[in-house]
Amino acid sequence: METQPKRILIVDDEAGFTRLLKLTLEGTKRYIVKEENDGSQAIMVARQFRPDLVLLDIVMPKMDGGDVARQISGDPLLKSVKIIFLTAIVSQKEAHAGGIGGFPFMAKPVSLAALTEMIEATLKPE
Repeated sequence: METQPKRILIVDDEAGFTRLLKLTLEGTKRYIVKEENDGSQAIMVARQFRPDLVLLDIVMPKMDGGDVARQISGDPLLKSVKIIFLTAIVSQKEAHAGGIGGFPFMAKPVSLAALTEMIEATLKPE
């Protein structure tokens, strides 16, 4: 039985990073990916796109990832959306110590293998 591709929204102010990540994830044929480079637009985009998962940077101008995550979690349409923080402000060693605000996170740069493993683990039905 063919499973539906999972919908992933990437929110990061670095357009080159989101573009590369989108192409890489879509190349696996397992995901439909949308990118947003403005944290303050992320909620509106998420409400339209209805992602299964948001890959979210922490440090962004206008609205940081923590605020975006709180808005997503507090939105009745989006509260079931999973979030993984992708950030350069922590090391991979620190990343294994736990999550940020209850959400898992990975340190940039990330490998495709490690990222898809984290995506699959996060999206696994409970």
